[in-house]
Amino acid sequence: MPKRKGRPVVHAATVLALLAGSAYFTYELRKDEQAKVPAAQTITENLNNSGKSTGKQTWERLNNPARSVLRDGKGAVIATFTDGARTATLKGPTRTFAEPATTNTKVVTDDWVRLMPETWTNGSEKQQWFKDWFKQYYGSEEDDIFAFAFQYIQGAPAKKDDQGLQYAGHAYYGPLKPDGVDRYEQTDFYDYLGIPYTFRDGSTMYPHSDRLHSVDCSGYLRLVYGYRARYPLMSANDKGDGLPRTADGMARGKEGVDVIKLQGPSPWYEQPKNIDVLQPGDLLFFKMDHRTGNHMDHSAIYLGPDTEGHKVFISSRKEQNGPTIGDGGGVSRLDGNGFYAKLFRSAKRL
Repeated sequence: MPKRKGRPVVHAATVLALLAGSAYFTYELRKDEQAKVPAAQTITENLNNSGKSTGKQTWERLNNPARSVLRDGKGAVIATFTDGARTATLKGPTRTFAEPATTNTKVVTDDWVRLMPETWTNGSEKQQWFKDWFKQYYGSEEDDIFAFAFQYIQGAPAKKDDQGLQYAGHAYYGPLKPDGVDRYEQTDFYDYLGIPYTFRDGSTMYPHSDRLHSVDCSGYLRLVYGYRARYPLMSANDKGDGLPRTADGMARGKEGVDVIKLQGPSPWYEQPKNIDVLQPGDLLFFKMDHRTGNHMDHSAIYLGPDTEGHKVFISSRKEQNGPTIGDGGGVSRLDGNGFYAKLFRSAKRL
């Protein structure tokens, strides 16, 4: 159960008062709506595959991007660490992720995506911080980035901390605008939580009273990678250090490693020709709206191949009204000629 990051500056009773009124009715309607959808499929694990390897382990350096891989005695890659990034992929027990309410897509994977306490550099395998971290997490079944991400899809059960704060469970994108079609954006992780949040730069942000348990696309990434996995968060794109607030801020920010860079003329740029460099857990960015100039408009988390071999992702989006790997508004695939595949532009490894 995660500890709260940041310093809530308003007493719980005051927060509840702020969230009264319209937020109460919105929440009651959402509870009714949630009761009607199928429960999210829980993670299943093949316990015969412990994630532990036998035999001598060897390190190897690879390029594009520069990274270190650890191989087991048979030569299979069991862990990957990218220079300039804190995200690592470790092999472990096989899991199945699915969202039966919205798609037939299933992701069966033995990749576990975790955040290291420090940025990887060549030779980090010799440092004590890494040895301690790897010993704790290689083969561990403690929740990782993928587990966090799927704790917000349709039907995901609510999880609360010791103070009763819901930190996981079915999330929404945002309330409908007056036109009854479009949805409000600018819903960050603290809107989902329903509490004020003080960032490391001293800025305090307050939740919208009508957006409890909602996150837009970038807010969802900040909820998963920041609030849950403890990656530092900026209060805005230009304030503080860490993961910026918006999709465009993340795509152009200094944090992490650009594994697929923006290419071609602005404002639309080009669809990447090679997406095989992607690794599970990478952040993906899309150009979807001509009204935003050269800004990236959508962000997602790459999951890897599904059971049909398609490269799939999870993101919070308006059409599905929340985090999904589903087909609403276009299938969640990077390969082929689908809606999102055509609009995919760049990727970053945190």
